[in-house]
Amino acid sequence: MQTKSEIFVEKIIAWYQVNQRKLPWRATKNPYYIWLSEIILQQTRVKQGLRYYQKFIETYPTLQDLANASESEVFRLWQGLGYYNRAKNMLATARYLCEHCEGKFPQTYKELLTLKGIGKYTAAAIASFAFNEQVAVLDGNVYRVLARYFGIYTDIASLQGEKEFRELAQSLVPTQASEYNQAIMEFGALQCTPQKPNCMFCPLQENCFAFAYQEQANLPVKISKLQMKERFFAYIVWHKDDKIAMKKRSEKDIWENLYDFELQEKNGLEELHSISTNEGTFLFHSDIFKHQLTHQRIFIRFFHFEATENSKIPHNLTWHTWEEIQHLPKPIVIVNYLQSLQKTKNL
Repeated sequence: MQTKSEIFVEKIIAWYQVNQRKLPWRATKNPYYIWLSEIILQQTRVKQGLRYYQKFIETYPTLQDLANASESEVFRLWQGLGYYNRAKNMLATARYLCEHCEGKFPQTYKELLTLKGIGKYTAAAIASFAFNEQVAVLDGNVYRVLARYFGIYTDIASLQGEKEFRELAQSLVPTQASEYNQAIMEFGALQCTPQKPNCMFCPLQENCFAFAYQEQANLPVKISKLQMKERFFAYIVWHKDDKIAMKKRSEKDIWENLYDFELQEKNGLEELHSISTNEGTFLFHSDIFKHQLTHQRIFIRFFHFEATENSKIPHNLTWHTWEEIQHLPKPIVIVNYLQSLQKTKNL
């Protein structure tokens, strides 16, 4: 007689063989393509990530092509995905592998963990998808499926939860690790979804704890200790002779090495109502925009000024034509604002 765990693995794989989405990184064992897809899909929906994945493999079809690219080129292609440290680490790893590993990826989970930007999940994904190593992947989808099916109430955000779920996940991985790992993640993405899971037509229904006790909404348990921080940005946009002044950010944050404008950080929303400077002529200001990051909510207003011959603007600003600006890597909030500005001001 089959155990609950054996039934789980068998039915997850059977479901996947019928219901899987046809995604390009599933049709290959090339670790470079699999790695690219995993880095791009971190914190990104598949529909959005697919476009970026296709752009990257068209622009950089081999690991060596990516290693030869400049940071500015990679950031420009990455623009809109956010979390630019992913792109920075991706480029660093490509260069390291080409310089020290003959352009080849390590084939084991433990070796992959030593590479920059590759954590436990990504290492497991590459090791199992490309090399069929019997190692479990553990992402949000997997946590949810396991918690509901096996009835686990341990907080997935806790160290104990991570340990408990990892041990369970690892105990389930069959010899066909690649197919199973993709199957359980796909099952969580399409069938056992966070809201309104499709329990009525679920192949695991008969043995599922959450279905039996109507606990779908309560599992998995996640108690977040992180608080949302609010910040207030006043951007000064300098104009002169059909050019705009921008700066390359040097701060050690998620926008490092991207281009934005002169920035004054304020203490509250009321301080974004107006701004004054003796260095130029006020032109206009934007509405207040809200930009959401994982743990930050940023309120932004853009103030436009015309610089004169005697204006003393910050030394870290450089003048760029509108065409030049299009080729600079920028935070998505700057990209979106410039696009709206182009439409309304006919720049």
